[in-house]
Amino acid sequence: MAVVILDKKRKKRLEAGHPWVYQSEIERMEGEASPGQLVSVHNHLGQYLATGYWNPASQITVRIVSYAPVEAMTHDFFAERFRRCLEQRERFLPGARSYRFVYGEADFLPGLIVDRFEDVFVVQLLTLGMDQVREAIVSALVEVVEPAGIYERSDVSVRELEGLEQRTGLLYGECPQHVLITENGLKLEIDIQQGQKTGYFFDQRENRAAIAPLMQGWGKRSGIELREIPAEDGSERLVQAPVNANGKVVTFPLWDGATVLECFSHTGSFTLNACKYGAKKVTCLDISEHAIESARTNVKLNGFEDRVEFVVADAFEYLREQVKALDLRQERGHADKKKVDTSQPLHNKGKTWDVVILDPPAFAKTRSAVEGACRGYKDINLHGMKLVNEGGYLVTASCSYHMKPDLFLETIHAAANDAKKILRLVEFRGAGKDHPRILGVDEGHYLKFAIFEVRSR
Repeated sequence: MAVVILDKKRKKRLEAGHPWVYQSEIERMEGEASPGQLVSVHNHLGQYLATGYWNPASQITVRIVSYAPVEAMTHDFFAERFRRCLEQRERFLPGARSYRFVYGEADFLPGLIVDRFEDVFVVQLLTLGMDQVREAIVSALVEVVEPAGIYERSDVSVRELEGLEQRTGLLYGECPQHVLITENGLKLEIDIQQGQKTGYFFDQRENRAAIAPLMQGWGKRSGIELREIPAEDGSERLVQAPVNANGKVVTFPLWDGATVLECFSHTGSFTLNACKYGAKKVTCLDISEHAIESARTNVKLNGFEDRVEFVVADAFEYLREQVKALDLRQERGHADKKKVDTSQPLHNKGKTWDVVILDPPAFAKTRSAVEGACRGYKDINLHGMKLVNEGGYLVTASCSYHMKPDLFLETIHAAANDAKKILRLVEFRGAGKDHPRILGVDEGHYLKFAIFEVRSR
């Protein structure tokens, strides 16, 4: 096996657990290896550090797969790793049958992503080293998890950096285009062939459930309170019932539920959780017709049709229009103090919600894009929080790795200052338990999820 000797002056990232070796960290190579083959990695003194696969065409020249000598990434190698992955998911997600099964570097399999959708598995082979052992990966998955089918979704641009073409297709068994899964007790139909990435984003599983406390407790604002009233059976027994300000019993079962806006809805997963936990009305918005159709299907699967309205629109434009109309309504409300043009129809604009949820795609895919991403995150959060009813909640996320947690919070704080709002941070979270993170590998700390209470100042 060829040996990669690392430069004496490099930072000791590899010894600290980071699984990447950059071209600039390599002093020389002893022996020969074909691109994609395993190499032994040694420090400048010749001491063995790790084994990884080599690709001179990539800036990440070696990706580590083991800290003990390994001859090849064989069927048995992958079977042992997959058993570890299965054990970890079963421990932390007991009873779940849909989750991220392999999370690349965090599962010591850099360049490989595997998502489980019940008995169907979707794989992404992101690097040359993993692409060359496709057959071993498939056979090991078949042995360990006995899937009904395995489908490849390696249609990602990062493969081109490795000198690979994008590809998709059936690798094993039978894979329907749409797979029915269960998450947080909710049914979702996932399009594994045409959906984004592998078809679904499992990383927000726990975060979706975290909105539960926000979905109830809003009836009092409408003058509705629980009171003791005589039972309908004519007895002297008293029962609790919701009663409005006029003393009438409210029969609407969701009288205490929140009004919710979910932007960038994709499959409507936050919408489903909002309904599950008691929201009375949800606006589900995405720019993609395909995404909204997926969300509509999932809402129907769970019987929430009467509570959800669907909007196909650009979230930035939609939020701006609502804020503009809201400002106009407020102007008209003070028309007695100054002359106001009331000729412009507002129609259904100028709405506000108890909870606004913003879960956009990555705005910063490179370090150079961070400045523009900050403007995007500030803009969307500024307009989003303006549409939150006083004392309501802004639920916001960023999946841009280059948008560091502190910068994300600073950007939202700047938006709050401009919007004349005071934000109270209730919860700050990362990705779910099927997305473990190796300490020191900051690239794995990409997801930021926050819940803020919104007050005016």
